[in-house]
Amino acid sequence: MPHLLFAGPAGTGKTSLALVIAKKLFGKTWRENFLELNASDERGIDIIRHKVKDFARTKAIGNVPFKIIYLDECDALTREAQQALRRTMENFTQTCRFILAANYSSKIIEPIQSRCAIFRFKPLDKNEIEKIIEIIAKAEHLKINKDAIDALYIISEGDCRKLENILQSCAAISKNITKDLIFSIAAFAEPKEIDSVLKLALENKFIQARNKLLNIMLNYGLSGLDIIKQIQKEILNLDIDNRKKMQLIEKCGEIEFRLTEGSDEFIQLEALLSQIALIGKNA
Repeated sequence: MPHLLFAGPAGTGKTSLALVIAKKLFGKTWRENFLELNASDERGIDIIRHKVKDFARTKAIGNVPFKIIYLDECDALTREAQQALRRTMENFTQTCRFILAANYSSKIIEPIQSRCAIFRFKPLDKNEIEKIIEIIAKAEHLKINKDAIDALYIISEGDCRKLENILQSCAAISKNITKDLIFSIAAFAEPKEIDSVLKLALENKFIQARNKLLNIMLNYGLSGLDIIKQIQKEILNLDIDNRKKMQLIEKCGEIEFRLTEGSDEFIQLEALLSQIALIGKNA
């Protein structure tokens, strides 16, 4: 087995696959032969020099000739730590294999990438999310209708961990999981409500759009950054020409930057609605 690099977004099964590999190879002794470290917590060069090296230099227990070190979120390692890791991967190939997991493989230095077989993970498809929901609903005796499944997929965006957390929160309130319950728990506005705000703004009904947006933010407990991300997604579904969509997304980017710099949320969102109204007027 070569060194492995698992790259992809959160909640897509990187850690689960690493544990499956360890359990398949080592059986009951997998805990003695498997070291899991979260590189975002322990990201300095000393961790590589001491903790990783100490584990790597000892022989494995059982028939498999190597141990496994799993470094989660290794894209958080400093460049110095990555250079030390590269040398460790070279020197202890006989006794150890590394499985590296990263959200962004581009942050891993090239010498490490070239030493690994790279597996790229992607967000789960809708049919895979539906299968997981079906398994959980059956095991936990939950009632989940089709609208609720669609809502879970929209909110989770293919992230299985996020999906399970939302379901667990909903199940604590009711065994009957509905679309409204999911949106309220997840602090996520219904797409059709965001769409109606955008359409009001495009029709130059600024005051109505502003009031509706405020109500949505209060009802769902949304921050300015949350609502901007949802607006950006819904712009792509509007029935306007592509040039207008590009202008609106550019305005979203500008407002999002101002919000991260500490500007007042509602003033900036009002400014965005006014820009949408002006673009709608010129359409």
